[in-house]
Amino acid sequence: MGSEADFRARLSRIRAVLFDWDGVFNDGWKDQEGGSPFSEVGSMGVNMLRFGLWLQNKEQLPYAAVITGQHNAFAEKFTQREKLHGVYIGYIDKREAFDDFVQKHNLKGEEVAFFFDDAIDLAVADRCGLRILMWSAAGERFAQHAIARGSVDMATSLSGGQNGLREATDTLLTLMGRYGEAIDNRAAYSETYQRYLTQRQAAVPEVLKASR
Repeated sequence: MGSEADFRARLSRIRAVLFDWDGVFNDGWKDQEGGSPFSEVGSMGVNMLRFGLWLQNKEQLPYAAVITGQHNAFAEKFTQREKLHGVYIGYIDKREAFDDFVQKHNLKGEEVAFFFDDAIDLAVADRCGLRILMWSAAGERFAQHAIARGSVDMATSLSGGQNGLREATDTLLTLMGRYGEAIDNRAAYSETYQRYLTQRQAAVPEVLKASR
C-alpha cells in the first residue's frame, strides 16, 4: 500500500464505485435460499460516500454497481432500493462485468473504487484505481497476499459482517475532507442533499445476469 498522499490523489479521480456483495455487505453466511443480507449501517455509508463523491465531482452522480458471483435476491433488492446503476449477478469471471460497467459509463479503470474481500475479486481489483479490502480474521493470510501483490490500497480493521463497509466509507469521506459536510447536509435534509437525491433517484438500475 502506498502513502496517504498517493491515496488521496487516487481518491480525487474516482467517478464510480463497485462493490462485491458477500463478505462486503455481510459476513458471507447464506440463508436456505442462498441469500445474504445487508446492514442499514452499511447502506447509509454507501449513500453518504456517493453523496460525498457527488460533492467532490461538482454535482456529477458517481456510477455505482454490485458485482456478485452468486444469484442473490438481497443484492438485487439493495440495488433497486438505493438506485445503483446496476447489479451483475452470477458472474464467476467478474472481469466480464467490470468491462461492461466501464464501457457502458465511459470510465477509465483509474476512476473506479472497488470494495472486495476474496480471491474471486482480485482480477477486478487489479484494474481499478482504488482498492478497498474488507479484512477478516479468517482471511488474514489472503489479505497479506493481496497486499503483497499490490492489489490493495486500503484494508479495513472490521469485517463485512462487523460493518467494515461503513468503516471504509467513513474513512474515504474523511480523507476527501467531506465527512462533516456530507453528514450535516443529510441531517438537515438540505437543498444541496435534495439535489443529489433527485439525481440519485432518477437512476434506472439494471439487473444483468450472466449467461453461464
